[in-house]
Amino acid sequence: MPEPPTLVRRGRLLRIAAAAVVLLAVAAYVAVQYATGGRGTPRCVVVSANGDGASYEFTAEQAVNAATISAVGTSRGMPERAVTIALATALQESGLRNIRHGDRDSLGLFQQRPSEGWGTEKQIMDPVYAADRFYAHLAKVPGYSRLPLTVAAQRVQRSGFPQAYAKHEPDATLLAASLTGRAAASLTCEGRPSGADGAQAGDPARVKSALVRDFGRGVTPAAPRGGRSVRVPVPSTVDSAAGGERQRGWELAQWAVANSSALHIERVSYAGHEWSAGQRGNAWRRAGAKSGAASGSEASTSVDEVRIVTGQ
Repeated sequence: MPEPPTLVRRGRLLRIAAAAVVLLAVAAYVAVQYATGGRGTPRCVVVSANGDGASYEFTAEQAVNAATISAVGTSRGMPERAVTIALATALQESGLRNIRHGDRDSLGLFQQRPSEGWGTEKQIMDPVYAADRFYAHLAKVPGYSRLPLTVAAQRVQRSGFPQAYAKHEPDATLLAASLTGRAAASLTCEGRPSGADGAQAGDPARVKSALVRDFGRGVTPAAPRGGRSVRVPVPSTVDSAAGGERQRGWELAQWAVANSSALHIERVSYAGHEWSAGQRGNAWRRAGAKSGAASGSEASTSVDEVRIVTGQ
């Protein structure tokens, strides 16, 4: 029996409306891609310093959390292996995202549970607190640095899936080498250059506050009044990397790059190398190279200082 004309017209109108919605969505996507030059959510990438081509790509949000986990670990005097274990654990538990949900009352980067004595909900949702608690428990595991990563992580986490941490070890190893500063110029991010994608002006005071939050009082950043730059002294007492560049200097510099989107950082320079937000390839370059980066007094060529410049 043929459908009534009214129903036929209604069905045709619904199909036309659905097609229009799809076309509008496609048009909006194309417009965003055109306006942003094809960029979506800012991305970061860490590459191996061993020349083996290994790399790991992740989001700006994940980079901030990874940098915090690493900074808290080194500030506690924990070795790079401990940072690798912590990063692999957070990759498995939360994907390096500070989430407010999980199994039962699990929360945060490490899915710690208030009911198991890890702290209050507010405390656990603080990445610095959560990372510090993880390291405090890890430090009590005898010989953790010599244990297989998944065993050391499980001794802390008591997970129902004790082998799950192992698959994240390669990525966590890359991240730890970079964020502890051992692998120089190995972390880059797209960032948000001033005026692009709705980027806001940066606040040097926020950068200073975040540095002290993650590293503790061991860092003494200074920001000239009225300026856009933050200068972070690099202690001469830490081990030197190749070429006299200090591991601590690269740790601070790559922390700043990891936080570039969140803190609206536009340039970071250390030991004659410079990174700029939105720079083609997002790679570290020699300071003063023709890449839109600053030169001269704007860039830090010293191994004694990291220079961080916020967006206008």
